[in-house]
Amino acid sequence: MRASLKLISSTHPTLHLSHPTVEAFTWNTLIRAHNKFGTELTVPSHPPTSIFLRMRIHGVEPDFYTFPFLLQSFNSPTHLRLGQQVHAQVIHSGLNWDAFVETSLINMYSSCDNLRLAHQVFDEMPQPDLPSWNSIVNANLRVGLISSARKLFDEMPERNVISWSCMINGYVRWGDCKEALALFREMQMLRRSDVRPNEFTMTGVISACGRLGAIEHGKWVHAYIDKCGMKIDVVLGTALIDMYAKCGSIERARWVFDKLGPKKDVMTWSAMISGLAMHGHSEECHDLFVKMLNQGLRPNAVTFLGLLCACVHCGLVDEGKKYFRTMSEQFGILPLIQHYGCMVDLYGRAGLIGEAWDLIKSMPMDPDVLVWGALLSGSRIHANIAACEIALRKLIELEPSNSGAYVLLSNVYAKTGRWKDATNVRDDMEAKGIKKIPGCSLVEIQGVLNEFFVGDESHPETRDIYMMLEEIINRLSKEGYAGNTKDVLLDLDEEAKELSLSVHSEKLAIAFAFLKTSPGTPIRIVKNLRICIDCHEAIKMISRVFDREIIVRDCNRFHHFRHGSCTCKDYW
Repeated sequence: MRASLKLISSTHPTLHLSHPTVEAFTWNTLIRAHNKFGTELTVPSHPPTSIFLRMRIHGVEPDFYTFPFLLQSFNSPTHLRLGQQVHAQVIHSGLNWDAFVETSLINMYSSCDNLRLAHQVFDEMPQPDLPSWNSIVNANLRVGLISSARKLFDEMPERNVISWSCMINGYVRWGDCKEALALFREMQMLRRSDVRPNEFTMTGVISACGRLGAIEHGKWVHAYIDKCGMKIDVVLGTALIDMYAKCGSIERARWVFDKLGPKKDVMTWSAMISGLAMHGHSEECHDLFVKMLNQGLRPNAVTFLGLLCACVHCGLVDEGKKYFRTMSEQFGILPLIQHYGCMVDLYGRAGLIGEAWDLIKSMPMDPDVLVWGALLSGSRIHANIAACEIALRKLIELEPSNSGAYVLLSNVYAKTGRWKDATNVRDDMEAKGIKKIPGCSLVEIQGVLNEFFVGDESHPETRDIYMMLEEIINRLSKEGYAGNTKDVLLDLDEEAKELSLSVHSEKLAIAFAFLKTSPGTPIRIVKNLRICIDCHEAIKMISRVFDREIIVRDCNRFHHFRHGSCTCKDYW
């Protein structure tokens, strides 16, 4: 302990810490400085605590700022015990009824992943103030308890922009983007100055639009930002680039990117590279990467993830190998599990199952669901049943209820005519209570998001939608279309297979878009699963026969259908 204290003193020779007249203000400043710059100082394992102990040894009483500054330094589960000890000091000092200190305790327990103690502090507060309410809402959001957070949010006696922004961003973080947009609309209706959206709010709303593929919403949000006079800085600009790319408008993403000028940082460049990768523009990804280096910016792990994804979508194995080596050899960036997953996906899609296996064996960490899923997907494409079965077993070990793994294996058996094995897989799923994730497609028409499931009959205009779909299929049939039934899992006759294909969710979404839009209007669809071979072939024909541009974002990438062809070049 004495050696540690001596080290702290020597780090700041201008401060005579042993002098008893040093005030709490000076000690608080030193604690705060170590919170901000501690990683740059040669100090004990938890210097703020050591400074606090030295402060107490010299008889300086902590004040209302000491504990909040100190508690900020406890930000992981490993710090929980120290945090509890400081909590005891708070009570001993008689500062446990101060709202600022109590709020700091809630934040500390939340950061240490102990929601129970965070709630205990909150519940013991006689009159929680607004920051305390915000903190407990955020604590629930942090662990994904959305309904509990919303209940607390609704019970708040007052709310400010932080309250609304936290709740909106919480919905986005845990995947309920529709509710995030609904809450944003509710926030706007208040028309109060203290709840006017700020940059943090808008970043969450922009992200929700991107995840939903809701480009009309996204355009409106962009216009709203301009109308409110918000400065589109590098954070908002990067969010807009990501949103437009995810909504299928890479041109608008480029426009925002160019408008940001020289203030772009590495995250902005990485967002643009990742956006281009999703759309299959591998050459442009490489060119942008070179420009970024020429600007003197150093790439990070996200940059290389985008570059590797571009290689995956275009089957550029040699280029992918080069980027994978470059990131560590030239830039000292150790590959994360996501980079290994991309490489396994790259090898698997190219049919290099052996290389994928070798890479998995060489990984310095245990393969996760994404890695095994990539191997399973590649093995499925090339009907490597042995690799599929091994990958499936590994996936089930990690996620026993992963329906996608069972469906992919069943797909392989069906593809090779092993209908009994395919049936056994489905029976196994049923016995374990595992439900297949239904295909779902979103299409935005006049700013309204319309959702369709496979075989959906819940829409108010179902009759008209199915009539339009029948008309589309009949027109395609005259042009030579015949349903591609290779991906149908059930052992049905050909007529039944074709019927099951005709009601896939993206076909229903296209039929609805035909009903509601004028000829020539581009159609944008977001699908939760990988697009099947038949739908891919059908949409290519629709784009030619009806002269429509159709943009589909599936769980892997973007497909831009124009004049009977797709930008993926049938490689997905």
